[in-house]
Amino acid sequence: MNTLNVQRRDTETKAKRLRRQGYVVGNLFGREIEGSIPLKIEKKEAERIHKECLKGCQLYLNLDGKQYDALLKDIQYDSMSKQILEMEFQALVKGEKVHSVTEIVLHNKEKVVQGILEQFLEEVSYKAAPEDITDKIDIDCSNLRLGDKITVADLDIAKNKKIDVLTPLDAVIVHVVAPKNAKDEDEEEASEEK
Repeated sequence: MNTLNVQRRDTETKAKRLRRQGYVVGNLFGREIEGSIPLKIEKKEAERIHKECLKGCQLYLNLDGKQYDALLKDIQYDSMSKQILEMEFQALVKGEKVHSVTEIVLHNKEKVVQGILEQFLEEVSYKAAPEDITDKIDIDCSNLRLGDKITVADLDIAKNKKIDVLTPLDAVIVHVVAPKNAKDEDEEEASEEK
């Protein structure tokens, strides 16, 4: 599991100033934390975590000599400046279910040669205890053919009795459809034959 070193942030210092000084701001909240703990994270550390972890990823936060088992709840990212603006973390309590999302990662999309692969869902919402948190869902698309679809019910996470999936089980994640041009050409051929 990834570990992130964070520091307690003085709320008197503005977030803009901290960003200029090479930090990303954040917050740690949880049932056993009164209010929330404002954080500052070195930009390099935040960028490393952003590359290695998706939203919904479980990691350890080192803060003031204490280690928190936490969930990466949200990352605010400015795509124009290519900067992380803020990171939100939830401290986890052993055995207590927490609401999270797990991102869907599609592999071998280029191997789908019949039709076009359309992705409808990018994440699955669920509730689970810390020991059952899922960082990501990997889907291999290499065997998908025209007309094939994968729904939430087809995923391992939906079959795990310890996890409460909140996304509808019949929700379509990916579907292989006929290219629109091919359909148009078939219609043109049919009308020319008449």
